[in-house]
Amino acid sequence: MGDVFIGLDAGSSVCKAGVFDLRGRCIAVASEATPLARRPGGRVEADPARAWAAACAVLRRASGGLPADARIAGLGVSGAMVGAWVVDADGHATGPGINWEDARAEGLIHRIEADGPGTLAEIFATSGSALQQGCTLPVLAVLAREEPERLARAAAVIGYKDWLRARLTGTVATDASEAAVAPGDARSQGRSAAMIDLFGLRAHAHLLPDPLPSAAVAGHVTAEAAAATGLPAGLPVATGAGDVIANVIGAGGLRPGAVTGLLGTTCMVGRTLDAPSFTPQGVGLLFSLPERMWFRAMVNVAGTLNLDWALALLCPDLADRPDRFARVAEMAAAVPVGALGVTYLPYLSESGIIAPVADAAARAQFAGLAPSHDRAALMRAVFEGVAFSIADLCDLLGGAGAITLTGGGARSALWREMIAEVTGREVCVPEGAEFGARGAAMLAAVAVGGFPGLAEATAALPGHAERTRPSGERASAWAEARARYAGARDRALGTGAEEACESKLV
Repeated sequence: MGDVFIGLDAGSSVCKAGVFDLRGRCIAVASEATPLARRPGGRVEADPARAWAAACAVLRRASGGLPADARIAGLGVSGAMVGAWVVDADGHATGPGINWEDARAEGLIHRIEADGPGTLAEIFATSGSALQQGCTLPVLAVLAREEPERLARAAAVIGYKDWLRARLTGTVATDASEAAVAPGDARSQGRSAAMIDLFGLRAHAHLLPDPLPSAAVAGHVTAEAAAATGLPAGLPVATGAGDVIANVIGAGGLRPGAVTGLLGTTCMVGRTLDAPSFTPQGVGLLFSLPERMWFRAMVNVAGTLNLDWALALLCPDLADRPDRFARVAEMAAAVPVGALGVTYLPYLSESGIIAPVADAAARAQFAGLAPSHDRAALMRAVFEGVAFSIADLCDLLGGAGAITLTGGGARSALWREMIAEVTGREVCVPEGAEFGARGAAMLAAVAVGGFPGLAEATAALPGHAERTRPSGERASAWAEARARYAGARDRALGTGAEEACESKLV
């Protein structure tokens, strides 16, 4: 078997650990639910004790049954990005972890917007990203005002994955993927003193660690963490990267021009670039990838979350069945294209959307309901609404080329077919699974010398397992359904969305 590498991928609602060989083949995987607490005032928080227990459990289970000839050579970490984990000198959280969906900075963002477009334009011109209320700097600014005693006890403010690494190694660090969207400086792929000053955080700048390379060894598993996780003490731990970046790496998207989509809890489509791009202006996100590459992403924010919500609300009789997603897909597939006139806007997030326009107040909704509609029509509308939102993102992104689709939604043949039809692009699903964990594991492999660089690491990954090409059938029905969707979208979001998107098949 030889050397194997572990990727720890801590998402907003699930923590996963995967063990991979040097060809990116998954040998073992384990997962544990980590539900978030949603509190008054838009607070969305993680319980540190539960998050650490979940990480320990999945690491122990994934590594516990390996063949005798497998040697764990490194660990990489990935996790839900931005938000804030405030830690003390020992790396322990001083309170709940603040998730990227958290809305406590909404009032601050409104005040920035009220100052006029200049400030938002300055933030975008530096970071390449639309400002989200859950970003680290606005959250930190609110903490400085509302919980100064908490920051007085703090040694650092870091991301989720960075907190987990601190617990594993006893050392605090971060990487460029987090620093550059804090917001930071997309061009230098690091912190921005101007952004820190803009949010009035100069006195707290020391809490924001300088970034290390994602594929560097940032520490080693301590004896205490080894006892908790079952990992060998002294195991090298790579700095790692945010979940979006790890997913791009694990899906083989670390090459200029590659288009990678994520249909998980979050929904986004982006293109890998060898130079930063700031167009279209004011929308989307510009992520920093390792080895001086960038990922220009258009983000709806809510993806499979829409299906989870609709299934629980409309199909409670299926909610506990192991085949619930297959059953609801069969139900939706039996309804004609256009969902019998029902339209669904999939903006089901506390933080709104950041494409096709940036609108923190955007919310999900059904339109066109009539007494004759049943739950099958509504479920069909949910599937279609997410597919249409992806088409909007592709319109904004521009260009052509196949979409490499990852995330739990990529396993749905119905969704793949819909996305292919409404975007006019081939939809490809990479061979393998747990691409975020695989990307983190590949970062660990590079960090310990398994590959000379990430280009070589990703070149070794398997190809595509599924390819869905647009058939062009029922084109007029799809065009009519998307036109209805665009009308509902524009009424909900205003003329900015109409200007940003072409309300047609591409």
